[in-house]
Amino acid sequence: MDITAQEIPETVTSISQAAELTGLTEDTIRYYERIGLLPYADRKPNGHRHYSKDQILGIRFLMRLKATGMTLEEMRHYLELTHQGDGTLSERYTLLEAHNDKIAREIAKLQETQEVIRYKLRHFRELAENPNTDSYDCETPDSSGQ
Repeated sequence: MDITAQEIPETVTSISQAAELTGLTEDTIRYYERIGLLPYADRKPNGHRHYSKDQILGIRFLMRLKATGMTLEEMRHYLELTHQGDGTLSERYTLLEAHNDKIAREIAKLQETQEVIRYKLRHFRELAENPNTDSYDCETPDSSGQ
């Protein structure tokens, strides 16, 4: 999402604008409202939704959590804690800290995999320059295979 917080208006006047600002579809926003992941949007007299800047920022934060593998149920729990107020700060901190640790482990695994792929790319370049089809290693020379 390349829209900065400063570019979000104080009031977002339609679900289509909210979808544009959050990267979600209108149907996804409606679904997340139905399952309690998002609070129901405020309504104008004609029944159309409108959102505050804070609501849009909250949705965007939730989408970042989702993008990093947090489940909808975990996100809903986090929101419930948020709505309970400052008394849940330590629990929210612990929840986000655990999620951050999980992300760090996943990043480390991805970096290991990326190094294997880089090795294979170097290996393929070497083979293109000097064909030797006797070598089919898929691990880096210094990996232990674990």
